[in-house]
Amino acid sequence: MRVTWRTEAPQWILIAGMFLLALVSWARVPDQVPVHWSAAGQVDRYGSKGEGLLLLPALTVGVYVLLLLIPRIDPGRANYTRFAGVYSVIRIAVVTTLAGLYGVLYLLYSGRHVDIGTLAGLLTGGLCVILGELMPKIRPNWFVGIRTPWTLSSKLAWAKTHRLGGWLFIAAGLAMMAAGLAHTGWAARVVLDALVGIVVWSFIYSYLVWRTDPQKILPAGTSPAETE
Repeated sequence: MRVTWRTEAPQWILIAGMFLLALVSWARVPDQVPVHWSAAGQVDRYGSKGEGLLLLPALTVGVYVLLLLIPRIDPGRANYTRFAGVYSVIRIAVVTTLAGLYGVLYLLYSGRHVDIGTLAGLLTGGLCVILGELMPKIRPNWFVGIRTPWTLSSKLAWAKTHRLGGWLFIAAGLAMMAAGLAHTGWAARVVLDALVGIVVWSFIYSYLVWRTDPQKILPAGTSPAETE
């Protein structure tokens, strides 16, 4: 899969902007800052300003590099050309969401009044909606999408599971955004439970579809060798 300036430059700018914000705000940020919040949006842990200002930018660099390398190490790398545009949007959406979350932290550390629960819910919920919209367009691979033993051994299970998973992710994303706007901790917990439910149901559904697929295959290395 080709890497172009058009896809990479926006991500480089966002990551550089995160480190630039850390640099310009370093002197005025207190030595101890909030670094973790409960589901209700209450601070439950403080850390050093180094952790608060640098951890998320460093994590974003790690995520960027990982997503850049995945198509090169995936045994199914040839399939990435079939959804290259979709994968580029996924990468940009993830980095943009992390940069947006860092922007929220920057405002908070700068002394602005910020409802971090609402903004985090809107950002992460928006990311789920984007991923849900793109999910049916992801082609079989070993790293991106809903990967179960059955989606990886049946094109039918892959296609149907990702179609259903896309709608479920959109619903969960909208619910997460609503939970953020509702300012209620229990709503956020319901959304987290819903995400767990999506994972469990996708796992079960992929198996049910796999059972009906006459063209399913055995994953590599799982059929006994004649000498065994």
